Amino acid sequence: MTAELAVKEVKKACLKVPNPEGIILQSDLGTQYTSEMFEQYLAENKILYSFSLKGCPYDNACIESFHSLIKKEEIYRHVYNDSKDAYNSIFEYIES
Repeated sequence: MTAELAVKEVKKACLKVPNPEGIILQSDLGTQYTSEMFEQYLAENKILYSFSLKGCPYDNACIESFHSLIKKEEIYRHVYNDSKDAYNSIFEYIES
C-alpha cells in the first residue's frame, strides 16, 4: 500500500463525517502511515493518530479480528468475477 492510497482511503472514510477534527486514527508503523504526505493530511484535517507499538499485536486486535471475520464470512465464501464485483460485495458486507 502506498501513502497516496492510504490518504485516499482516509478521505473516503471521512466522507460521511461532517467534521473529522478530533477523530483518532489507529495504525501500525507502516511506511505509508508514517510518510510526510499522510501525516500532513492528518494534520491539515486535525485528525489525531495513534501507532501500534512495534511487536505488540494487541494494539491492533480489533481490526485484526475484523479482518479475520470478513475473510471467513465474505471473501473465502465467494468467487468474484472481477475486482469491481469483489469491491461491491465487500462494500455491501461492511456497510450493511
